[in-house]
Amino acid sequence: MVKRRLQWIGGAVLMAALVTMLCSCESMTPGSGMKASHKMDIDVKPFGTAPDGQAVRLYTLTNEQGMKAEIMTYGGIMLSLYAPDRDGNMGDVLLGYDNLDDYVKNNPYFGALIGRYGNRIGGAKFTLDGTEYTLAANDNGNSLHGGVKGFDKVVWKDEPVWRADGVGVKLEYLSKDSEEGYPGNLQATVIYVLTNKNELRIEYKAMADKPTVVNLTQHNYYNLTGCQRDILAHELMLNADRFTPVDAGLIPTGQLLPVEGTPMDFTESTAIGARIDADYQQLEYGGGYDHNWVLNKEGSGMTLAAEVYDPMTGRVMTVLTTEPAIQFYSGNFLDGTITGKDGVVYKHRYGLCLETQHYPDSPNKPRFPSTTLRPGQIYETTTIYAFTAR
Repeated sequence: MVKRRLQWIGGAVLMAALVTMLCSCESMTPGSGMKASHKMDIDVKPFGTAPDGQAVRLYTLTNEQGMKAEIMTYGGIMLSLYAPDRDGNMGDVLLGYDNLDDYVKNNPYFGALIGRYGNRIGGAKFTLDGTEYTLAANDNGNSLHGGVKGFDKVVWKDEPVWRADGVGVKLEYLSKDSEEGYPGNLQATVIYVLTNKNELRIEYKAMADKPTVVNLTQHNYYNLTGCQRDILAHELMLNADRFTPVDAGLIPTGQLLPVEGTPMDFTESTAIGARIDADYQQLEYGGGYDHNWVLNKEGSGMTLAAEVYDPMTGRVMTVLTTEPAIQFYSGNFLDGTITGKDGVVYKHRYGLCLETQHYPDSPNKPRFPSTTLRPGQIYETTTIYAFTAR
């Protein structure tokens, strides 16, 4: 039954892509019900100054369907992403702020690039080739999302990207040896592309001059209603029969447990709020969903990872990735103390994250897929967030 559903989803995505290709010269003007042409465009403008004095730039990408994305060079942060609903109305589906200062002062990783290691490393330590490395402990004694000053808090070098099927921005950052405790100089490159198929494509690449560990990801908080209400009515499918259970510090225990018969089972599309408050220890640890799901895949090719559907607007987001896992976070720590774009207060569970990745704490879990990168090797992954409506 699950396989049949996944085949249907994959077919739907392929069909949507074919339709988009045939209609790539036209798109729906928001709210008009009429067709109007758009052209691919890249706009770049100043967007303030980072704490270290570097100038920050803001890229606005527009595809032929009228979708738009805003990305700044500070933290590689995506500020907004406008996607069409079932009536063709464009709406911003990301949580975030209106200005750079708010991102600098109080950002729970809204829209950011995450590195050197996405997610948590237990005890803020790991051993590689017999040498123990101590990392910045910024999460109850653990290391989270690269440390105190991870890739989300640096200014990336930038250049526009023009492709036949879309527009984007190429971001580069050199993470120096011992930065946040990680060994080796790491050259990281991330390319955001907004394609004419209404896909947000994120390509990651990294090389190092010493053995190190790498796990890059991106931390958009999505709300397919256009941030009009919480995400509990969103329906989620995860292409994963197993997940990695965690301890009270949200560090994986090293086990791989089946989702069947638990609130972690999203193999069939299910409302996020249906079981989020169930009496289940794993949910209690995270205050809701904040776990790593092991994707059903073989090899390193592109695999369907997730689908999210918002019944209110009809928006659908399909996630495909070359990564082996995905972290689903249900906005548990949003508590109404953050006022975001357009004065909207971000209440409890007002956004969700779907972060493609390797498993958390892999450097300390030999049975998990390795995150070690050695000189001469190339770290290379791709994730696609495809937007349709029904």
